[in-house]
Amino acid sequence: MDGAGGKLHQSRFLNAPAELKAALAEQARAHGFDVVGVARPDSIPKAKERLERFIAEGAHGDMTWMETSAERRGDPRMLWNDVRSVIMLGLNYGPEENPLIALARREQGVISVYAKSEDYHDVIKPRLKSIARWLVANAGGDVKVFVDTAAVMEKPLAARAGLGWQGKHTNLVSREFGSWLFLGAIFTTIDIPADDPEADYCGTCRACLDICPTDAFPEPYRLDARRCISYLTIEHKGPIPREFRAAIGNRIYGCDDCLAVCPWNKFAQAGREAKLVAREALRAPPLADLARLDDAAFRKMFAKTAIKRTGRDRFIRNVLIAIGNSGDPTLAAEAGRLLDDASALVRGAAVWALSRLLPEDEFVSLATRLRSRERDVSVIEEWAASGPAPVTAEG
Repeated sequence: MDGAGGKLHQSRFLNAPAELKAALAEQARAHGFDVVGVARPDSIPKAKERLERFIAEGAHGDMTWMETSAERRGDPRMLWNDVRSVIMLGLNYGPEENPLIALARREQGVISVYAKSEDYHDVIKPRLKSIARWLVANAGGDVKVFVDTAAVMEKPLAARAGLGWQGKHTNLVSREFGSWLFLGAIFTTIDIPADDPEADYCGTCRACLDICPTDAFPEPYRLDARRCISYLTIEHKGPIPREFRAAIGNRIYGCDDCLAVCPWNKFAQAGREAKLVAREALRAPPLADLARLDDAAFRKMFAKTAIKRTGRDRFIRNVLIAIGNSGDPTLAAEAGRLLDDASALVRGAAVWALSRLLPEDEFVSLATRLRSRERDVSVIEEWAASGPAPVTAEG
């Protein structure tokens, strides 16, 4: 979004930057945002260094788009050379219930808090555009808006703008809203005074590092996405590596553990945006029901949510991992039905689920029969080459 016409507008804020920031904050609140701050486009050099190390170590997994956009991602000026100020806005989406509670309901799937409601991109972007239009009309300049879909490092920029700090889990933490802020950015050619960055209040706490089921943090402030459940259940396209399957538990889309355990959440509050309230059908969906979704039913159930982008096959793969971890033999029938699914990814996950739920002799007999089907030889080798997997933390 460009506001070239604003260049000719005589801004009523031309010589009143403090008034502009106050009016900007008022506009942000009027559009439902809970916090706003401004950062300089050259204020995140350490973020660029961290990103380069992250990619050099291969910690981005198969998210190749991060590598191809690394240069632009590391410096906002590479994305838009004319940018002089970055306005960062945060919208609280705090859950009504601690997400960790749902992990004990093994027959139900756990969906990350952010994905249980309407897609936040669709909620936030129109509001950013509206604020941007107001800015052009009242202060001139050009603008561009971003919501987690371009090469913008929102979290480091939000930290520099004073919205919070990046915790040891690399996510943004707010003293007022805890872990639960959606972020949006408005780049502008207007020179707006920057806010002071927030201090790091993590102290000696290691709660987010210690709770991670897959040890995805090699050290504080560093993430290896290849071990992260959010990456594995959302971004990863192939079979989930055996070593992580049991640790995934009943998480079928994303993981909130490191966010939910943060002590700063004691100051958080439930989000007030109606469009971001969890859909009733996604609060605690039974695994048995989810396993029966074909592509059309999947698209209908998850229309206008972030989950739809993952696609039915990857989602059912996750559901089958959860079924295998449920310890509920009655769910074996759902996994068995999916042995004939058109997707090899789904068939393979069904094999693994059955290796966890069936008595060993039954599973060995099943695997032998499946190996006789030419199309399933590679599936069996990928998912159950060593026979039934013991029910342990390693999977």
